[in-house]
Amino acid sequence: MDKLSLAGLAIGLLAIVGGQLLEGGHVGSLVQPTALLIVFGGTLGAVLLQNPFPVFRRGVQMARWVWFPPTFDQKRSIEQILQWSQLSRREGLLALENHLPGVKDEFTRKGLQLLVDGADPERIRDLLEVDIDSYEQEWRQAAKVWESAGGYSPTIGILGAVMGLIHVMENLSDPTKLGSGIAVAFVATIYGVGLANLIYLPIAGKLKYYIARQVSVREMLIDGLVGIAVGDNPRIIESRLKGYLH
Repeated sequence: MDKLSLAGLAIGLLAIVGGQLLEGGHVGSLVQPTALLIVFGGTLGAVLLQNPFPVFRRGVQMARWVWFPPTFDQKRSIEQILQWSQLSRREGLLALENHLPGVKDEFTRKGLQLLVDGADPERIRDLLEVDIDSYEQEWRQAAKVWESAGGYSPTIGILGAVMGLIHVMENLSDPTKLGSGIAVAFVATIYGVGLANLIYLPIAGKLKYYIARQVSVREMLIDGLVGIAVGDNPRIIESRLKGYLH
């Protein structure tokens, strides 16, 4: 579990609540179900309108990466590539076919299969780069679900504030109803801006970071497979791939 993400969220919320208490306010004044309904419901509706459901679902599922990030064992990948390189130099590329059943990652299996089939090195690179571009575009589009939520949320918060002020204006003759309307107005703005900058946009940024990491791992794999295809010395391949560790 990514404890830093949990700590970041906790610190942000505690800073806001602590500031409210230091100013002499009450935590209860920040709890307005009506304002939350307006902001959260309006933002959700806008995001659903913008994105096809498969993209929206993938974006929601990706949110778990914030707490349980995908693993990137690049050193293990480099060791595996070097084993393939040494084996191909001793026994030829066809000897790598025995390793195909043990490769679980579909992208890696495809690259190794192209290598076994004797595909041209540049052809291997071109085919795998198409897969990378498609993968990156697909997952970045899903991550933008959170980015779009971060864009809509403050605006919906302002909409909630205007609605609260309208309620105030309609009840100027009844002072007992003014407090609730003003509370909804200001708290809706807090919810809109707070959700955007404490949750939605940070999630989008972290998801894009992990997508970039996965793309980097795949690019490293391409370099390794192409190096094997052209017959580079394993030491040369290792030196090139270790550059990705930095």
